[in-house]
Amino acid sequence: MPRLTWTLRRCTLAVALAATAPALLLQAPPAFAQSAPQPRTGLPDFTDLVEQVGPAVVNIRTMERVRNGGGANSQGPTDEEMQEFFRRFFGAPLPNIPRSPRPPRGGGGNGSAEEETPRGVGSGFILSQDGFVMTNAHVVEGADEVLVTLADKREFKARIVGADKRTDVAVVKIEAAGLPFVKVGDVSKLKVGEWVMAIGSPFGLENSVTAGIVSAKARDTGDYLPFIQTDVAINPGNSGGPLVNLRGEVVGINSQIYSRSGGFMGISFAIPMDEAIRVADQLRATGRVQRGRIGVQIDQVTKDVAESIGLGRPQGALVRSVEAGSPADKAGVEAGDIITRFNGQQIDKATDLPRLVGNTKPGTRATLTVFRRGGSKDLAVQIAEIEPERPQRRASAPEERPRGSAAAQSLGLQVSELSEAQKRELKLKGGVKVDAVADAAARSGIREGDVIVAIGNTEVGNVREFEAAIAKADRSKPVPVLLRRGELATYLLIRPGR
Repeated sequence: MPRLTWTLRRCTLAVALAATAPALLLQAPPAFAQSAPQPRTGLPDFTDLVEQVGPAVVNIRTMERVRNGGGANSQGPTDEEMQEFFRRFFGAPLPNIPRSPRPPRGGGGNGSAEEETPRGVGSGFILSQDGFVMTNAHVVEGADEVLVTLADKREFKARIVGADKRTDVAVVKIEAAGLPFVKVGDVSKLKVGEWVMAIGSPFGLENSVTAGIVSAKARDTGDYLPFIQTDVAINPGNSGGPLVNLRGEVVGINSQIYSRSGGFMGISFAIPMDEAIRVADQLRATGRVQRGRIGVQIDQVTKDVAESIGLGRPQGALVRSVEAGSPADKAGVEAGDIITRFNGQQIDKATDLPRLVGNTKPGTRATLTVFRRGGSKDLAVQIAEIEPERPQRRASAPEERPRGSAAAQSLGLQVSELSEAQKRELKLKGGVKVDAVADAAARSGIREGDVIVAIGNTEVGNVREFEAAIAKADRSKPVPVLLRRGELATYLLIRPGR
């Protein structure tokens, strides 16, 4: 309420001045009127940008192998609950995202079978025409399989080249050529207030475009990254997608949001592309990122402290402690020192130091300038390597495939005969029960416990007919499968070799 009152008072004051001084306005010289900046009219048109960048933006889905414990304990909302959620809050049904394979309603099974279940949905963009894709590390973390869907709906299984948790940057590779790819922009030329656009898959809704402006640069939210803050609408699923300027250049990777509810609140953060490319180059070269360390615990320098010790303005990093035997200890750094420069580069904020040190190759020698008891001195330090992260688990094909014919295995299916009681219960003349799913069948949404009644236009009454129909199916095209799930029938498409 006080803010509202203050705003109204300012407006009232402006009107009063304009009313009491019309002569001043009339007497203004023509030159002044001509030199006044002309306000811009209208809003930018993003259609050309979408056509230019959109084909290089991808949807990323991750799968995880979990053990099926059987029984009725559920690990999350049912499909029916998710459908109701989307109907109530989005006015639309749940997007066509393959659902996780689930055991039959009656439980059963030996309690130890492994299933591939979806872990999450994110975004990414193609860096090069030979299939290198950039995304966030948290999008692919813990994935046993990564699936990349292009804007033209082609789907590929991806290999994780490397992921760096500290910067939240990951690179994956798909086996394709001649792909559309993005153009990387110069982050140093990005200005606060500049229009930017994001493309991604919020809540799994592919190829969604949102726009806004750059709210701030070099926003400190992490040890190693000065984030770009924007008011572009970013929601779960946008992670890993590109932030694009009006020249069609990618200037950041959408990574984080500030939210109290899990949804968009007008504050989102993107990883600057210059930092991301530096990390990506190391991931592509070695699969991991090397970072330097000197072994100090640091803090900000306050204005009061800076003035009281003769430093002048608040700058540098205050050394709170020095790790015994560390490079800083060997160089003579002491607790209470203020590190003001690293290799000649000025340190304005404490967070500048870990970024500069981290970007220095381990084993190299550097110079620290410290302010100690009223004077500055240079210390030589040899950079050590920060403790490497645990290697990222790489997505790979399942180790065990469902047993059965080669044709059924190639689709990731294992089936068995329906009993006469099951046929009577389902009111079916024939069909086969799905005992296990993996690979292409799991990605299509087929679940354990489903009953397959037809392959394409060919009815299958038993396992022998099922095997024959699969063997005759054209593997160069999606294989349509008619199945029963409880009392409901549906068609799903199995895409072999993807």
